[in-house]
Amino acid sequence: MKRNNIFTLLVLIITVMSCTDLDVSPKSSATANVIFNNPRAYEQFLARIYAGLAISGQQGPAGNPDIKGIDEGFSNYLRQYWKAQQLTTDETVIGWNDGTLPTYHLHTWTAQNEFINAMFNRIYFQISMANEFLRETTDEKLDSRNTTDQLRAAVQQYRAEARALRALSYWHGLDMFGAIPIVTEANEVGISVPDQSTKQEVFDFIESELKSIENELAAAGQIEYGRVDQGMAWMVLAKLYINAEVYTGQPKYTECISYCSKIIDAGYQLDANYNSLFMLENVSSPEIIFAVNFDGNRTQTYGGMTFLIHASIGGSMNPGDYGVNTGWAGLRATKNLVNLFPDETGDTDGRAIFYTNGQSKEIPNTPISAFSEGYAVPKFRNLNVDGDPGSSLEFVDTDFPMFRLADVYLMYAEAVERGGTGGDEANAVSYINLLRNRAYGDDSGNITAAQLTLDFLIDERARELYWEAHRRTDLIRFGLFSDSEESNPRAVWPWKGGVAEGKETEGFRDVFPLPSSQIIANPKLVQNEGY
Repeated sequence: MKRNNIFTLLVLIITVMSCTDLDVSPKSSATANVIFNNPRAYEQFLARIYAGLAISGQQGPAGNPDIKGIDEGFSNYLRQYWKAQQLTTDETVIGWNDGTLPTYHLHTWTAQNEFINAMFNRIYFQISMANEFLRETTDEKLDSRNTTDQLRAAVQQYRAEARALRALSYWHGLDMFGAIPIVTEANEVGISVPDQSTKQEVFDFIESELKSIENELAAAGQIEYGRVDQGMAWMVLAKLYINAEVYTGQPKYTECISYCSKIIDAGYQLDANYNSLFMLENVSSPEIIFAVNFDGNRTQTYGGMTFLIHASIGGSMNPGDYGVNTGWAGLRATKNLVNLFPDETGDTDGRAIFYTNGQSKEIPNTPISAFSEGYAVPKFRNLNVDGDPGSSLEFVDTDFPMFRLADVYLMYAEAVERGGTGGDEANAVSYINLLRNRAYGDDSGNITAAQLTLDFLIDERARELYWEAHRRTDLIRFGLFSDSEESNPRAVWPWKGGVAEGKETEGFRDVFPLPSSQIIANPKLVQNEGY
Protein backbone atom coordinates (compact mmCIF):
# COMPACT_ATOMS: atom_id res chain seq x y z
CA MET A 1 0.00 0.00 0.00
CA LYS A 2 1.24 3.45 -0.90
CA ARG A 3 1.81 5.49 2.28
CA ASN A 4 2.59 9.19 1.83
CA ASN A 5 1.15 11.72 4.27
CA ILE A 6 -1.72 13.91 3.02
CA PHE A 7 -0.25 16.85 4.95
CA THR A 8 2.57 17.13 2.46
CA LEU A 9 -0.17 18.68 0.29
CA LEU A 10 -1.47 21.15 2.84
CA VAL A 11 -0.98 24.78 1.94
CA LEU A 12 -3.80 26.95 3.24
CA ILE A 13 -4.99 29.00 0.29
CA ILE A 14 -8.28 30.06 1.81
CA THR A 15 -9.34 31.64 5.05
CA VAL A 16 -12.66 30.19 6.09
CA MET A 17 -14.93 31.97 8.51
CA SER A 18 -17.20 30.63 11.22
CA CYS A 19 -20.17 28.56 10.20
CA THR A 20 -23.60 29.57 11.43
CA ASP A 21 -25.81 29.27 8.36
CA LEU A 22 -25.09 25.59 7.59
CA ASP A 23 -23.58 26.52 4.23
CA VAL A 24 -21.06 29.27 3.74
CA SER A 25 -18.55 30.07 1.04
CA PRO A 26 -14.92 30.63 2.01
CA LYS A 27 -13.65 34.16 2.41
CA SER A 28 -10.57 35.06 0.43
CA SER A 29 -8.62 38.16 -0.43
CA ALA A 30 -8.46 36.97 -4.04
CA THR A 31 -11.11 35.78 -6.45
CA ALA A 32 -11.50 32.08 -7.16
CA ASN A 33 -10.32 32.51 -10.75
CA VAL A 34 -7.07 34.09 -9.54
CA ILE A 35 -6.51 31.36 -6.98
CA PHE A 36 -7.18 28.57 -9.46
CA ASN A 37 -4.69 29.96 -11.97
CA ASN A 38 -2.32 27.78 -9.98
CA PRO A 39 -3.13 24.16 -10.90
CA ARG A 40 -2.01 22.97 -7.45
CA ALA A 41 -4.75 25.08 -5.88
CA TYR A 42 -7.28 22.28 -6.44
CA GLU A 43 -5.11 19.83 -4.55
CA GLN A 44 -4.47 22.38 -1.80
CA PHE A 45 -8.18 23.16 -1.41
CA LEU A 46 -8.91 19.44 -1.10
CA ALA A 47 -6.15 19.14 1.52
CA ARG A 48 -7.91 21.84 3.56
CA ILE A 49 -11.06 19.69 3.67
CA TYR A 50 -9.04 16.77 4.96
CA ALA A 51 -7.29 19.04 7.45
CA GLY A 52 -10.66 20.15 8.80
CA LEU A 53 -10.84 16.85 10.67
CA ALA A 54 -7.52 17.53 12.40
CA ILE A 55 -7.01 21.28 12.77
CA SER A 56 -9.46 23.79 14.16
CA GLY A 57 -8.48 27.20 12.83
CA GLN A 58 -6.18 29.33 10.73
CA GLN A 59 -3.59 30.19 13.36
CA GLY A 60 -3.21 27.37 15.89
CA PRO A 61 -2.96 26.13 18.43
CA ALA A 62 -5.73 28.19 20.04
CA GLY A 63 -5.88 31.62 18.46
CA ASN A 64 -8.24 31.87 15.49
CA PRO A 65 -10.99 29.22 15.40
CA ASP A 66 -13.01 28.27 12.35
CA ILE A 67 -16.24 28.31 14.33
CA LYS A 68 -17.57 30.81 16.85
CA GLY A 69 -18.43 30.39 20.51
CA ILE A 70 -15.65 28.03 21.58
CA ASP A 71 -11.87 28.07 21.96
CA GLU A 72 -9.91 26.87 18.93
CA GLY A 73 -8.31 24.00 20.85
CA PHE A 74 -11.66 22.82 22.18
CA SER A 75 -13.40 23.17 18.81
CA ASN A 76 -11.36 20.60 16.88
CA TYR A 77 -13.56 18.17 14.90
CA LEU A 78 -11.92 14.97 16.13
CA ARG A 79 -11.76 16.21 19.72
CA GLN A 80 -15.46 17.04 19.71
CA TYR A 81 -16.40 13.79 17.96
CA TRP A 82 -14.30 11.68 20.31
CA LYS A 83 -15.77 13.29 23.43
CA ALA A 84 -19.35 12.88 22.21
CA GLN A 85 -18.71 9.23 21.34
CA GLN A 86 -16.71 8.33 24.46
CA LEU A 87 -17.58 10.51 27.45
CA THR A 88 -21.24 9.55 27.17
CA THR A 89 -20.44 5.83 27.59
CA ASP A 90 -19.30 3.11 29.96
CA GLU A 91 -15.68 3.40 28.85
CA THR A 92 -14.53 6.90 29.68
CA VAL A 93 -14.72 9.75 32.17
CA ILE A 94 -13.01 13.14 32.16
CA GLY A 95 -12.16 15.05 35.30
CA TRP A 96 -12.46 18.54 33.87
CA ASN A 97 -15.36 20.86 34.70
CA ASP A 98 -15.13 23.16 31.70
CA GLY A 99 -18.57 24.59 31.01
CA THR A 100 -21.12 21.86 30.35
CA LEU A 101 -18.53 19.15 29.66
CA PRO A 102 -19.47 17.06 32.76
CA THR A 103 -23.02 16.65 31.46
CA TYR A 104 -21.79 14.20 28.82
CA HIS A 105 -21.02 11.46 31.31
CA LEU A 106 -23.89 12.39 33.63
CA HIS A 107 -26.37 12.20 30.72
CA THR A 108 -27.83 15.59 31.60
CA TRP A 109 -26.93 17.58 28.48
CA THR A 110 -29.37 20.09 26.99
CA ALA A 111 -29.77 21.97 23.72
CA GLN A 112 -27.64 24.79 25.18
CA ASN A 113 -24.56 22.56 25.55
CA GLU A 114 -21.65 24.39 23.90
CA PHE A 115 -19.83 21.17 23.04
CA ILE A 116 -22.84 19.71 21.26
CA ASN A 117 -23.20 23.02 19.44
CA ALA A 118 -19.53 22.90 18.43
CA MET A 119 -19.92 19.36 17.08
CA PHE A 120 -22.94 20.37 15.00
CA ASN A 121 -21.11 23.41 13.63
CA ARG A 122 -18.01 21.38 12.87
CA ILE A 123 -20.06 18.92 10.83
CA TYR A 124 -21.56 21.67 8.73
CA PHE A 125 -18.27 23.53 8.44
CA GLN A 126 -16.82 20.41 6.80
CA ILE A 127 -19.89 20.08 4.59
CA SER A 128 -19.60 23.74 3.59
CA MET A 129 -15.97 23.39 2.56
CA ALA A 130 -16.80 20.32 0.48
CA ASN A 131 -19.74 22.12 -1.12
CA GLU A 132 -17.58 25.10 -2.06
CA PHE A 133 -14.93 22.84 -3.56
CA LEU A 134 -17.59 21.15 -5.68
CA ARG A 135 -18.96 24.53 -6.83
CA GLU A 136 -15.50 25.59 -7.94
CA THR A 137 -14.75 22.39 -9.87
CA THR A 138 -17.74 22.01 -12.16
CA ASP A 139 -17.16 21.33 -15.85
CA GLU A 140 -18.19 24.89 -16.61
CA LYS A 141 -15.67 26.35 -14.16
CA LEU A 142 -12.92 24.07 -15.44
CA ASP A 143 -13.75 25.04 -19.05
CA SER A 144 -13.56 28.73 -18.20
CA ARG A 145 -10.05 28.24 -16.79
CA ASN A 146 -8.81 26.25 -19.82
CA THR A 147 -7.99 23.31 -17.58
CA THR A 148 -5.75 20.66 -19.15
CA ASP A 149 -7.09 17.15 -19.67
CA GLN A 150 -4.58 15.79 -17.17
CA LEU A 151 -5.61 18.22 -14.45
CA ARG A 152 -9.30 17.72 -15.24
CA ALA A 153 -8.91 13.96 -14.68
CA ALA A 154 -7.22 14.60 -11.32
CA VAL A 155 -9.92 17.07 -10.31
CA GLN A 156 -12.64 14.50 -11.01
CA GLN A 157 -11.04 12.20 -8.48
CA TYR A 158 -10.66 15.09 -6.03
CA ARG A 159 -14.37 15.76 -6.38
CA ALA A 160 -15.14 12.16 -5.49
CA GLU A 161 -12.92 12.44 -2.40
CA ALA A 162 -14.65 15.66 -1.34
CA ARG A 163 -18.05 14.00 -1.69
CA ALA A 164 -16.86 11.05 0.40
CA LEU A 165 -15.62 13.37 3.14
CA ARG A 166 -18.95 15.19 3.01
CA ALA A 167 -20.76 11.85 3.32
CA LEU A 168 -18.63 10.99 6.34
CA SER A 169 -19.73 14.18 8.08
CA TYR A 170 -23.36 13.59 7.10
CA TRP A 171 -23.09 10.12 8.64
CA HIS A 172 -21.75 11.66 11.84
CA GLY A 173 -24.64 14.13 11.75
CA LEU A 174 -27.23 11.40 11.22
CA ASP A 175 -25.73 9.25 13.96
CA MET A 176 -25.57 12.02 16.55
CA PHE A 177 -28.46 14.33 15.65
CA GLY A 178 -30.90 12.28 13.56
CA ALA A 179 -33.04 14.44 11.28
CA ILE A 180 -30.79 17.21 9.94
CA PRO A 181 -30.80 19.46 6.86
CA ILE A 182 -29.17 18.26 3.66
CA VAL A 183 -27.18 21.08 2.07
CA THR A 184 -25.22 20.48 -1.14
CA GLU A 185 -23.33 22.49 -3.75
CA ALA A 186 -26.68 23.01 -5.49
CA ASN A 187 -27.92 25.23 -2.65
CA GLU A 188 -27.35 28.93 -3.17
CA VAL A 189 -25.22 30.30 -0.37
CA GLY A 190 -27.04 32.48 2.13
CA ILE A 191 -30.28 32.76 0.13
CA SER A 192 -32.58 30.87 2.49
CA VAL A 193 -32.42 28.52 5.44
CA PRO A 194 -32.50 24.83 4.49
CA ASP A 195 -35.34 22.41 5.08
CA GLN A 196 -34.97 19.71 7.70
CA SER A 197 -34.65 16.26 6.14
CA THR A 198 -35.94 13.06 7.69
CA LYS A 199 -33.53 10.44 8.98
CA GLN A 200 -34.50 8.25 6.04
CA GLU A 201 -33.70 11.05 3.59
CA VAL A 202 -30.30 11.64 5.17
CA PHE A 203 -29.59 7.90 5.13
CA ASP A 204 -30.58 7.68 1.47
CA PHE A 205 -28.43 10.68 0.55
CA ILE A 206 -25.32 9.23 2.19
CA GLU A 207 -25.91 5.84 0.58
CA SER A 208 -26.53 7.34 -2.85
CA GLU A 209 -23.49 9.62 -2.70
CA LEU A 210 -21.07 6.88 -1.73
CA LYS A 211 -22.39 4.42 -4.28
CA SER A 212 -22.29 7.00 -7.08
CA ILE A 213 -18.62 7.86 -6.51
CA GLU A 214 -17.40 4.33 -5.73
CA ASN A 215 -15.80 3.81 -9.14
CA GLU A 216 -14.35 7.33 -9.27
CA LEU A 217 -12.19 6.76 -6.19
CA ALA A 218 -8.78 5.13 -6.15
CA ALA A 219 -8.72 1.39 -5.52
CA ALA A 220 -8.41 0.42 -1.87
CA GLY A 221 -4.91 1.08 -0.55
CA GLN A 222 -3.61 2.50 -3.84
CA ILE A 223 -3.38 6.20 -2.99
CA GLU A 224 -1.46 8.38 -0.53
CA TYR A 225 -1.96 7.41 3.08
CA GLY A 226 -4.68 9.48 4.70
CA ARG A 227 -6.68 10.07 1.50
CA VAL A 228 -10.07 8.65 0.67
CA ASP A 229 -10.18 5.52 -1.47
CA GLN A 230 -12.78 2.85 -2.15
CA GLY A 231 -12.00 1.15 1.15
CA MET A 232 -12.98 4.26 3.11
CA ALA A 233 -16.23 4.69 1.14
CA TRP A 234 -17.09 1.01 1.67
CA MET A 235 -16.40 1.41 5.37
CA VAL A 236 -18.81 4.31 5.76
CA LEU A 237 -21.43 2.27 3.91
CA ALA A 238 -20.81 -0.72 6.19
CA LYS A 239 -21.18 1.51 9.26
CA LEU A 240 -24.33 3.03 7.78
CA TYR A 241 -25.82 -0.42 7.15
CA ILE A 242 -24.90 -1.99 10.51
CA ASN A 243 -26.78 0.89 12.19
CA ALA A 244 -29.60 1.16 9.64
CA GLU A 245 -32.21 -0.32 11.96
CA VAL A 246 -31.43 2.43 14.49
CA TYR A 247 -31.53 5.19 11.89
CA THR A 248 -34.52 4.13 9.79
CA GLY A 249 -36.17 1.13 11.45
CA GLN A 250 -35.19 -1.07 8.49
CA PRO A 251 -32.41 -3.66 8.93
CA LYS A 252 -29.61 -3.70 6.34
CA TYR A 253 -27.40 -6.48 7.72
CA THR A 254 -27.12 -8.26 4.38
CA GLU A 255 -25.82 -5.05 2.80
CA CYS A 256 -23.39 -4.67 5.69
CA ILE A 257 -21.99 -8.14 5.05
CA SER A 258 -21.61 -7.31 1.36
CA TYR A 259 -19.51 -4.22 2.01
CA CYS A 260 -17.52 -5.84 4.80
CA SER A 261 -16.66 -8.61 2.33
CA LYS A 262 -15.52 -6.04 -0.24
CA ILE A 263 -13.15 -4.57 2.32
CA ILE A 264 -11.87 -7.94 3.48
CA ASP A 265 -11.20 -8.96 -0.12
CA ALA A 266 -9.37 -5.71 -0.90
CA GLY A 267 -6.10 -6.79 0.70
CA TYR A 268 -6.06 -5.14 4.10
CA GLN A 269 -4.34 -7.22 6.77
CA LEU A 270 -4.29 -7.21 10.55
CA ASP A 271 -1.26 -5.50 12.01
CA ALA A 272 0.87 -8.06 13.83
CA ASN A 273 1.36 -5.65 16.74
CA TYR A 274 -1.83 -4.28 18.34
CA ASN A 275 0.05 -1.52 20.18
CA SER A 276 1.66 -0.14 17.03
CA LEU A 277 -1.81 0.75 15.70
CA PHE A 278 -1.81 3.61 18.22
CA MET A 279 1.82 4.71 17.91
CA LEU A 280 3.92 6.43 15.27
CA GLU A 281 4.12 3.23 13.22
CA ASN A 282 0.42 3.33 12.39
CA VAL A 283 1.27 5.39 9.31
CA SER A 284 2.53 2.15 7.74
CA SER A 285 -0.08 -0.25 9.13
CA PRO A 286 -1.75 -2.57 6.60
CA GLU A 287 -4.82 -2.62 8.86
CA ILE A 288 -5.82 1.04 8.81
CA ILE A 289 -8.46 1.86 6.22
CA PHE A 290 -8.76 5.58 6.95
CA ALA A 291 -6.91 7.76 9.43
CA VAL A 292 -7.10 11.36 10.56
CA ASN A 293 -3.50 12.50 10.13
CA PHE A 294 -1.49 14.50 12.64
CA ASP A 295 1.96 16.01 12.37
CA GLY A 296 3.78 17.79 15.19
CA ASN A 297 5.00 20.49 12.80
CA ARG A 298 1.97 20.92 10.51
CA THR A 299 -1.05 20.27 12.75
CA GLN A 300 -0.29 22.27 15.86
CA THR A 301 -3.60 22.08 17.67
CA TYR A 302 -4.68 21.25 21.19
CA GLY A 303 -7.39 19.07 19.76
CA GLY A 304 -7.33 15.65 18.17
CA MET A 305 -4.49 13.35 19.08
CA THR A 306 -2.61 16.04 21.03
CA PHE A 307 -5.63 16.21 23.33
CA LEU A 308 -6.12 12.47 23.48
CA ILE A 309 -2.51 11.65 24.43
CA HIS A 310 -1.84 14.53 26.84
CA ALA A 311 -5.23 14.26 28.59
CA SER A 312 -4.72 10.54 29.27
CA ILE A 313 -1.60 11.21 31.37
CA GLY A 314 -1.56 12.29 35.03
CA GLY A 315 -0.83 11.16 38.55
CA SER A 316 2.46 9.28 38.86
CA MET A 317 2.76 8.78 35.10
CA ASN A 318 5.89 10.17 33.44
CA PRO A 319 4.83 12.09 30.30
CA GLY A 320 8.15 11.31 28.64
CA ASP A 321 7.28 7.62 28.71
CA TYR A 322 4.52 8.43 26.22
CA GLY A 323 6.41 10.87 24.02
CA VAL A 324 5.03 14.17 25.35
CA ASN A 325 6.17 16.92 27.69
CA THR A 326 3.18 17.23 30.01
CA GLY A 327 0.14 15.37 31.24
CA TRP A 328 -3.22 17.11 31.43
CA ALA A 329 -4.72 14.70 33.98
CA GLY A 330 -8.19 14.31 32.51
CA LEU A 331 -9.24 11.02 30.91
CA ARG A 332 -9.67 7.70 32.72
CA ALA A 333 -11.55 4.43 32.34
CA THR A 334 -14.54 3.24 34.30
CA LYS A 335 -14.39 -0.13 36.01
CA ASN A 336 -16.88 -1.41 33.42
CA LEU A 337 -14.24 -1.25 30.71
CA VAL A 338 -11.52 -2.74 32.91
CA ASN A 339 -13.77 -5.62 33.99
CA LEU A 340 -14.26 -6.74 30.39
CA PHE A 341 -10.70 -8.06 30.35
CA PRO A 342 -9.56 -11.31 32.02
CA ASP A 343 -6.97 -9.28 33.93
CA GLU A 344 -6.03 -5.63 34.06
CA THR A 345 -2.31 -6.15 33.51
CA GLY A 346 -2.50 -7.15 29.86
CA ASP A 347 -0.61 -10.37 30.59
CA THR A 348 -3.53 -12.45 29.27
CA ASP A 349 -5.21 -10.19 26.74
CA GLY A 350 -2.61 -7.76 25.47
CA ARG A 351 -5.24 -5.21 24.52
CA ALA A 352 -5.69 -4.27 28.20
CA ILE A 353 -3.57 -1.11 28.27
CA PHE A 354 -4.13 0.39 31.73
CA TYR A 355 -1.93 2.36 34.10
CA THR A 356 -2.80 1.35 37.66
CA ASN A 357 0.05 2.62 39.86
CA GLY A 358 -1.52 5.02 42.35
CA GLN A 359 -4.90 4.67 40.62
CA SER A 360 -8.07 3.09 41.99
CA LYS A 361 -10.43 1.12 39.77
CA GLU A 362 -13.42 2.69 41.50
CA ILE A 363 -14.55 6.29 40.99
CA PRO A 364 -16.28 6.94 44.32
CA ASN A 365 -16.46 10.73 44.46
CA THR A 366 -18.18 13.57 42.66
CA PRO A 367 -17.15 15.71 40.93
CA ILE A 368 -15.08 13.07 39.18
CA SER A 369 -12.07 15.35 38.99
CA ALA A 370 -9.48 13.33 40.92
CA PHE A 371 -7.22 11.74 38.30
CA SER A 372 -6.31 8.94 40.73
CA GLU A 373 -9.90 7.66 40.61
CA GLY A 374 -10.23 5.37 37.63
CA TYR A 375 -7.42 3.64 35.76
CA ALA A 376 -5.48 5.67 33.21
CA VAL A 377 -5.51 4.48 29.60
CA PRO A 378 -2.27 5.27 27.72
CA LYS A 379 -3.46 3.45 24.60
CA PHE A 380 -2.28 6.23 22.28
CA ARG A 381 1.37 7.32 22.42
CA ASN A 382 3.59 9.79 20.59
CA LEU A 383 6.31 7.14 20.35
CA ASN A 384 7.56 4.51 17.96
CA VAL A 385 7.88 0.92 19.11
CA ASP A 386 11.53 1.53 20.00
CA GLY A 387 10.49 4.27 22.43
CA ASP A 388 11.61 7.26 20.36
CA PRO A 389 9.26 10.30 20.46
CA GLY A 390 7.72 12.13 17.56
CA SER A 391 8.97 15.38 16.06
CA SER A 392 7.45 17.45 18.89
CA LEU A 393 6.73 16.73 22.54
CA GLU A 394 3.89 19.28 22.54
CA PHE A 395 2.01 18.46 19.32
CA VAL A 396 1.94 14.80 18.39
CA ASP A 397 2.66 12.86 15.19
CA THR A 398 0.46 9.86 15.93
CA ASP A 399 -2.53 9.49 13.60
CA PHE A 400 -6.05 8.58 14.68
CA PRO A 401 -7.21 5.26 13.15
CA MET A 402 -10.82 6.15 12.37
CA PHE A 403 -11.47 2.91 10.45
CA ARG A 404 -9.51 -0.33 10.58
CA LEU A 405 -9.91 -3.93 9.52
CA ALA A 406 -10.60 -5.26 13.02
CA ASP A 407 -13.87 -3.32 13.05
CA VAL A 408 -14.80 -4.88 9.70
CA TYR A 409 -14.33 -8.38 11.13
CA LEU A 410 -16.49 -7.48 14.12
CA MET A 411 -19.24 -5.95 11.95
CA TYR A 412 -19.24 -8.96 9.66
CA ALA A 413 -19.72 -11.31 12.63
CA GLU A 414 -22.44 -9.13 14.14
CA ALA A 415 -24.35 -8.82 10.87
CA VAL A 416 -24.26 -12.62 10.50
CA GLU A 417 -25.55 -13.07 14.05
CA ARG A 418 -28.33 -10.57 13.37
CA GLY A 419 -29.56 -12.58 10.39
CA GLY A 420 -27.84 -10.99 7.42
CA THR A 421 -27.27 -13.20 4.41
CA GLY A 422 -24.22 -13.57 2.19
CA GLY A 423 -21.88 -14.44 5.06
CA ASP A 424 -21.53 -17.48 7.26
CA GLU A 425 -20.85 -18.20 10.89
CA ALA A 426 -17.70 -20.21 10.25
CA ASN A 427 -16.06 -17.21 8.61
CA ALA A 428 -17.35 -14.97 11.37
CA VAL A 429 -15.77 -17.16 14.06
CA SER A 430 -12.49 -17.30 12.16
CA TYR A 431 -12.36 -13.51 11.84
CA ILE A 432 -12.97 -13.05 15.57
CA ASN A 433 -10.32 -15.62 16.40
CA LEU A 434 -7.80 -13.74 14.28
CA LEU A 435 -8.32 -10.79 16.61
CA ARG A 436 -8.11 -12.94 19.72
CA ASN A 437 -5.00 -14.74 18.51
CA ARG A 438 -3.30 -11.38 18.19
CA ALA A 439 -4.55 -10.31 21.61
CA TYR A 440 -3.60 -13.52 23.45
CA GLY A 441 -0.50 -14.37 21.47
CA ASP A 442 -1.84 -17.87 20.77
CA ASP A 443 -5.15 -19.71 20.37
CA SER A 444 -5.91 -19.85 24.11
CA GLY A 445 -8.47 -17.07 23.74
CA ASN A 446 -10.23 -18.55 20.72
CA ILE A 447 -14.00 -18.96 20.77
CA THR A 448 -16.37 -21.50 19.29
CA ALA A 449 -19.47 -20.91 17.19
CA ALA A 450 -21.61 -21.45 20.29
CA GLN A 451 -19.81 -18.57 22.03
CA LEU A 452 -20.39 -16.14 19.16
CA THR A 453 -23.39 -14.26 20.53
CA LEU A 454 -24.46 -10.63 20.44
CA ASP A 455 -23.62 -10.29 24.14
CA PHE A 456 -20.12 -11.53 23.40
CA LEU A 457 -19.74 -9.20 20.42
CA ILE A 458 -20.65 -5.98 22.21
CA ASP A 459 -18.00 -6.82 24.82
CA GLU A 460 -15.45 -7.88 22.20
CA ARG A 461 -16.01 -4.61 20.35
CA ALA A 462 -15.07 -2.80 23.56
CA ARG A 463 -12.00 -4.94 24.13
CA GLU A 464 -10.76 -4.39 20.59
CA LEU A 465 -11.93 -0.83 19.85
CA TYR A 466 -12.13 0.99 23.18
CA TRP A 467 -11.30 4.71 23.07
CA GLU A 468 -11.53 4.73 19.25
CA ALA A 469 -14.83 6.70 19.15
CA HIS A 470 -17.20 3.81 18.40
CA ARG A 471 -18.71 3.08 21.80
CA ARG A 472 -21.72 5.42 21.92
CA THR A 473 -22.93 4.23 18.50
CA ASP A 474 -22.35 0.59 19.50
CA LEU A 475 -24.24 0.86 22.79
CA ILE A 476 -27.22 2.48 21.07
CA ARG A 477 -27.32 -0.28 18.45
CA PHE A 478 -27.29 -2.93 21.16
CA GLY A 479 -29.96 -1.14 23.23
CA LEU A 480 -27.54 -0.45 26.10
CA PHE A 481 -27.13 3.32 25.97
CA SER A 482 -30.41 4.38 27.56
CA ASP A 483 -33.74 2.94 28.67
CA SER A 484 -35.03 2.95 25.10
CA GLU A 485 -35.46 -0.82 25.39
CA GLU A 486 -36.29 -3.04 28.37
CA SER A 487 -34.22 -2.57 31.52
CA ASN A 488 -30.77 -4.09 31.38
CA PRO A 489 -28.10 -3.89 34.11
CA ARG A 490 -25.46 -3.73 31.36
CA ALA A 491 -26.83 -0.28 30.49
CA VAL A 492 -25.57 1.16 33.79
CA TRP A 493 -22.09 2.43 34.68
CA PRO A 494 -20.52 4.66 37.35
CA TRP A 495 -21.97 8.18 37.51
CA LYS A 496 -24.29 7.68 34.57
CA GLY A 497 -27.37 9.67 35.45
CA GLY A 498 -25.49 11.51 38.21
CA VAL A 499 -25.35 8.75 40.83
CA ALA A 500 -22.28 6.80 41.92
CA GLU A 501 -23.59 3.38 40.97
CA GLY A 502 -25.17 4.71 37.78
CA LYS A 503 -28.71 4.46 36.50
CA GLU A 504 -30.52 4.12 33.22
CA THR A 505 -31.36 7.35 31.46
CA GLU A 506 -34.04 8.57 29.09
CA GLY A 507 -34.39 6.95 25.68
CA PHE A 508 -34.49 10.29 23.88
CA ARG A 509 -30.79 10.69 24.66
CA ASP A 510 -29.97 8.19 21.92
CA VAL A 511 -29.66 11.34 19.80
CA PHE A 512 -28.32 14.69 20.86
CA PRO A 513 -30.51 17.80 20.69
CA LEU A 514 -30.25 20.17 17.78
CA PRO A 515 -28.42 23.17 19.22
CA SER A 516 -30.80 25.86 20.44
CA SER A 517 -28.91 28.44 18.38
CA GLN A 518 -29.78 26.49 15.22
CA ILE A 519 -33.44 26.23 16.21
CA ILE A 520 -33.53 30.00 16.67
CA ALA A 521 -31.72 30.68 13.37
CA ASN A 522 -33.81 28.27 11.30
CA PRO A 523 -37.56 28.16 11.98
CA LYS A 524 -37.87 25.11 9.72
CA LEU A 525 -36.08 22.92 12.27
CA VAL A 526 -38.05 20.79 14.73
CA GLN A 527 -36.21 19.88 17.92
CA ASN A 528 -35.57 16.23 18.68
CA GLU A 529 -38.15 14.70 21.00
CA GLY A 530 -37.41 15.07 24.70
CA TYR A 531 -35.39 18.25 24.40
